[in-house]
This record gives sequence, C-alpha cells and structure tokens, in this order.
Amino acid sequence: MASAELQKVLGLMAERPLGEGNPTLEEMRAGMEATSYPATDAATVTPVVANGVPGEWVTVAESDPNRRLLYVHGGGYVIGSAVTHRRLCEDIARAGGCAVLNLDYRLAPEHPFPAAVEDAIEGLKFLQANGPNGAGAAESTFVAGDSAGGGLTLATLLAARDQGVDQPNAGIGISAWTDLAITGETIQTRADADPLITDSAMVSGMAAQYLGDAAADDPLASPLYADYAGLPPLLLQVGDAEILLSDTTRVAEKARAAGVDVVEEVWNEMFHVWHAFAPMLPEGQAAIDRIGEFINQHA
Repeated sequence: MASAELQKVLGLMAERPLGEGNPTLEEMRAGMEATSYPATDAATVTPVVANGVPGEWVTVAESDPNRRLLYVHGGGYVIGSAVTHRRLCEDIARAGGCAVLNLDYRLAPEHPFPAAVEDAIEGLKFLQANGPNGAGAAESTFVAGDSAGGGLTLATLLAARDQGVDQPNAGIGISAWTDLAITGETIQTRADADPLITDSAMVSGMAAQYLGDAAADDPLASPLYADYAGLPPLLLQVGDAEILLSDTTRVAEKARAAGVDVVEEVWNEMFHVWHAFAPMLPEGQAAIDRIGEFINQHA
C-alpha cells in the first residue's frame, strides 16, 4: 500500500507539471536545477575532470573510496546536470557504501548522439583507475542512471563490451528510457497514470534532439535493440505508473534471454524516477535501499 506521503508528492507535481507553458530549453534546464533537492551537509562534493569530462565525486562517511559508481543523470539527454542529481548520488553513496562519480556529460541538441556515450565511456575508464583520493585501481565498480541516464547506463555497458573496456561489477537502471523510437505500449496505456511525464510529444521532441541524424533503433541510442550477451548483472527498477514501463520490461526480457543475470523490479503505484523524492517519499528511500543491497551483493 502506498504511503500517505505519496499523495503530497503527487500534489506537488500536479502544481508544476514538466513542460507546462512551453518553456524554452534554457528555462527547463534552470527550472530542473532550481527544483532539485540539494545535497546535505553530510556529503562531500569534489569537482573532477574525468578524462576530459567534467563531473564531481560525491562521498559520505559510509563511502569506500575503492568501491566506485559512475552515475549518469536523467533529463532526456537535453536537460539535467550533476547539480540536479547530486542529492540522489549522495543517497546512493550512503546506501551502497560507495564513492559516486556524478558525471556532467555533454547534452543535446548542442552535442547530439553519440556524445553522451563517448563521455560516459571516458567516465567509466577514469573511475576504474582513479578514485576520490586520487589515482588507484578500484576494487569494484558500477554504472547507474535514471531515465535517459538509465538508457545511457545500458549503452555504456554495451560500448564497454564492444570496445574491450573492462565491464563493471553490475549496472543499475532507474526508470530507464531505452527506446527512442517510442514503440512501447505503455506510452498509451499509462498516459493518464504517470504524473511526471504526461506528454509523449515532449518525449519525442527530446529523442529527436538527441538523435540528430542517427537512427532511433541504433543500439547505443536505444539499448532496447541491442544484443545483451556478455553484460554484467543488472538491477532494473521501474514504476507501474510510468509511460516508460515497457522500456524496462522489454529490456529485462531481452537481457535475460541473452543470459544476463537480471533483477527486474516493478514498483506498484510509483511514477517516473520516484527515487528523486526520497527526502520526503518513503518508497523513494526504499528503492534506494534496494540499490544499496544490490551494490553490496555484487561488490
């Protein structure tokens, strides 16, 4: 049964729906930063350049500097930043006892596909050889991300496999956007249930800005269309109220068929990236705690 706090969160989202009033891209970027939860005083945030890509190490007292997680944020590949996801990185660092490299990868339309994948691979290689305390090999590594960052997480694992880069111990997709061709049935069937992404036209617009001249079924842009053989274990979390629900369920089925160890979690009544509301939503913290358990299991 959903918590009482869920209704309060849903009310807040109804008051300021994403994309209301046709804001400019700059306004959407600024608005996302202005409404995101800040990190707490318990977090240490250290700017870093990861093989040419800006980012920051987010650590807490519980962080093992040799257990490292690359986080690639959501925002449809066109909005979002290290700032907007700093608190979520802090919460994951605490739950998983890891140091989080919160990557500020290049955004479209200024930098369309495959810029984000190129930056994420560089972030992964950097994290494997460097930690928050400087150079040194990691004992265990992970890649995680939400929404577009969830799709980018999978694309990073695929690109690492194809380029001969060492695979991390596991990958974690939160409400992953995996199909930029937008063919999933829940785009329609969950249209009235998802309080965060209510407009499929906005999703299509973000896809077009990111893809540029690339095909929507390119596996590194839309991991749904990839061959998953050889990938590490995956944790895929998604809400039952999401229009992107089928983006996760179809990837889970495909990866499992390829022999990947997949933990698929569909959370009842939850909306897109409910984890970001963990400071006020018990279900958000519960999902982050599950991520922590998964990290501990595979470290």
